[in-house]
Amino acid sequence: MTKIETITTSLRTAIAEQIIGKDVVIQQVLAALLCGGHVLLSDIPGTGKTTLARALAQSLDASFHRIQFTPDLLPSDLIGVSIPDPKTNAFVFHKGSVFTQILLADEINRATPRTQSALLECMEERQVTADGVTYPLDSPFFVIATQNPVEMQGTFPLPEAQLDRFLLCLSLGYLDHEQELALLSRKETPNPIRPMVTVPQLLEAQQELTQVKVSDAVKLYIADLAQATREHKQIQLGLSTRGMQALLKVSCAMAAIQGRDFVTPDDVKDIAPACIAHRIIAKSSAWEEGTQLCRNLVAEILDTVAVPKETSWN
Repeated sequence: MTKIETITTSLRTAIAEQIIGKDVVIQQVLAALLCGGHVLLSDIPGTGKTTLARALAQSLDASFHRIQFTPDLLPSDLIGVSIPDPKTNAFVFHKGSVFTQILLADEINRATPRTQSALLECMEERQVTADGVTYPLDSPFFVIATQNPVEMQGTFPLPEAQLDRFLLCLSLGYLDHEQELALLSRKETPNPIRPMVTVPQLLEAQQELTQVKVSDAVKLYIADLAQATREHKQIQLGLSTRGMQALLKVSCAMAAIQGRDFVTPDDVKDIAPACIAHRIIAKSSAWEEGTQLCRNLVAEILDTVAVPKETSWN
């Protein structure tokens, strides 16, 4: 898996210059990028969500747009609008901000459900339909969205259908004490990142991902995890079939990033919380409480579901 290893190493090195102490999250974001999925960064303000998204965009030689989501943002601001041409009296479609390759949807939960839903077709089908005409989006099309899960006043929590479009939901969290001291000791702002990987190189790596092998034992393990979420007494809505397929695909990416052409149960266990927790609904009335509960329930399921023996998947 030389191509995947080469580009992910280059991207990780570049992004790490801007983001200290978040190597695991960076690796998971790159896994989602390889899969052609999307990422939701859900964390409190000031932990580096927007910085991470910008660093990724800068390290990849691709077009980039940032949209600040607000309650007055309209769907037409995202997908575009048809405006009459005074010379021809014909309507001409003017493309919106989603016509890019890397899209930073900042504070996505501050937009209304109507505006949020405008992203559904873009994220799932990589196209925009306006006035009966379908416009394809460029490849790759990667959405990295941010939200603050604590401050709920003036926000519109993402519905389950929208959350299911995100391959991973990640949280950066606080730095440890030594990492914060290293950050404070920086004498100057890091230099801007120069592009390290081209779009053709990324597309080649995405094709190489299809060569990763998954044994029947690992597939059964993933299916058992999905079934466990559906049968758990504290879970109202378990993992969907699409979520189960997403877990398989991102596990392949995690294996490839580490230089292997086969998936191990540890690959599945490492990425499962980020892939599953936001797709299930716990039996809890409080949204914030339910979010943390889902993460705890996934951890519990990973501890209880039997892991395949090494001889069955190697």
